[in-house]
Amino acid sequence: MSENPDAIILGAGAAGLMCAAQAGQRGRRVAVIEAADEPGRKILISGGGRCNFTNLHTAPDRYLSANPHFAKSALSRYTPADFLALVEAYGIAWHEKTLGQLFCDGSARQIVAMLGDEVEKGGGTVHCGHIITDVAHADGLFTVTTDQGRFRAPALVIATGGPSIPKMGASGFAYDLARQFGLKVLEPRPALVPLTLSGEEALFRDLSGVATDVIARAGKGAFREAALFTHRGLSGPAILQVSSYWRNGDPIGIDFLPGRGAGWLLGAKQDKPRATLLGLLKDALPDRLAAVLAERLALGGMLAGLSDAALRDAENRLADWRFVPNGSEGFAKAEVTIGGVSTAELSSKTMEAKRVPGLYVIGEAVDVTGWLGGYNFQWAWASGWAAAQAL
Repeated sequence: MSENPDAIILGAGAAGLMCAAQAGQRGRRVAVIEAADEPGRKILISGGGRCNFTNLHTAPDRYLSANPHFAKSALSRYTPADFLALVEAYGIAWHEKTLGQLFCDGSARQIVAMLGDEVEKGGGTVHCGHIITDVAHADGLFTVTTDQGRFRAPALVIATGGPSIPKMGASGFAYDLARQFGLKVLEPRPALVPLTLSGEEALFRDLSGVATDVIARAGKGAFREAALFTHRGLSGPAILQVSSYWRNGDPIGIDFLPGRGAGWLLGAKQDKPRATLLGLLKDALPDRLAAVLAERLALGGMLAGLSDAALRDAENRLADWRFVPNGSEGFAKAEVTIGGVSTAELSSKTMEAKRVPGLYVIGEAVDVTGWLGGYNFQWAWASGWAAAQAL
């Protein structure tokens, strides 16, 4: 097999399919090369199989990058409303779950099928089950050799994602290829990932399966959502969110009673002097969690018998309970990757490499990482769209 399209796109994930669809519909001949036996594998497992395909609250400040301004151009030119219009044009029913997160009512397969139809509409071809054996660049042409054929084109788009969820076939291929062409790669690390605890904090493993609403904090990130205790440490949306801001060795802070103002325990002492700290915590938290926290605070007896200073200290600890994770569950459980191809190497308008004309990098392979809740899909759609306009 030998093909000579206008552009070769490596990766039939969210970014690659969007780029192929848009470029094809602009009249470009596009070939998409995918190692897996079907397109959109990460799309299919996302959102519990219903695909959290965008977020209504998308904004550049909800993305992490060494250059926080880089994502502005693409995100402003292809918005959640644009993707939602496409979803609705295909009659795909959807709903907003919470916090602007949009999901299919039915299956993520509807999104993959929609993107496949859009690629077909533009005359593009998707070649699944192709293992890339070589990528070369000479005389203004990129040559991609696979175990099933050779493709040559003046433009090459890297859309193979990052190493998160390797069981889906994810790898660091995009970074290896970027380095081959002299592009700088910022060290990738797992993001949106459960954190692990050890030592003294491992006692919280007794709470495995307990979830509660908290405010979790790490670095510059603070999120009010559910946290979940697991047999290995901490998970749940709040923890996944702050994991992107967490660095190894740093603590994370948990407010177990968000919304409680300063002095609430002193007020309870006045209003309910015969109440106990354990009783108050059980009114607000799952029983097992309340019992462990009360035991750690070691304030038994009625509130009337406890000093104001001790109650203030308990308030402060409950509002900022410190855990020091010993790590994360790694790329195997990470939803996305932080780091990747440096944005300093790319045009924010076109996603083209500044020093290698015709080479583009889009989606998760780029050092742009969104919050949990559809933000990373929106970056995939927007960066794929931006590159397509330049192909």
